[in-house]
Amino acid sequence: MNLLRASMQLALSFLNPLAMNITQHTDYALRVLMYLGACPERRVTIKEVAERFDISRSHLMKIVTELVTKGFVDGARGKGGGLKLARATAEIGIGDVVRQLEPSLELVECFGTQSHCVLDPACRLKGALDSALQAFLATLDRVSLADLVGSDTRLRAVLDLEPTPGHASPVTIMRQVARAKGR
Repeated sequence: MNLLRASMQLALSFLNPLAMNITQHTDYALRVLMYLGACPERRVTIKEVAERFDISRSHLMKIVTELVTKGFVDGARGKGGGLKLARATAEIGIGDVVRQLEPSLELVECFGTQSHCVLDPACRLKGALDSALQAFLATLDRVSLADLVGSDTRLRAVLDLEPTPGHASPVTIMRQVARAKGR
């Protein structure tokens, strides 16, 4: 009976909402996409992104290579080269990015084909976790890169980027009130 109780406690620990996450690789890929989305007017270098997010250039190169391979980013070498989005921000779904970059969306062993869990034939937790995963992905499917980048200047400001040409920045105009004649 203690083995069953221990198995149930372990299974319930997977219900912790902090346990569902994405890999650092996907996190960095999303950051790269957001950075490129914030700079639609120019190509961006890997060096620039690496310095901005304090990520090693060699590690970032692997991530960017995968983003290029998957068709999210266009990369050009040489003079005038760099990175830019391969599609419009509205055409890049975050759920799609996560599905393509995550090495596995198997939250627990029994999601795979090689389950060795004795509970597998009668386990109801598997269905609950699958429902949670589907809800997670459905939420991400409703978000595009355009939603994350937005049209305001906040993202550009935190990334320490110049305002986009052609996009007005909010400006407060202070007018001096002229004194009336005779005062």
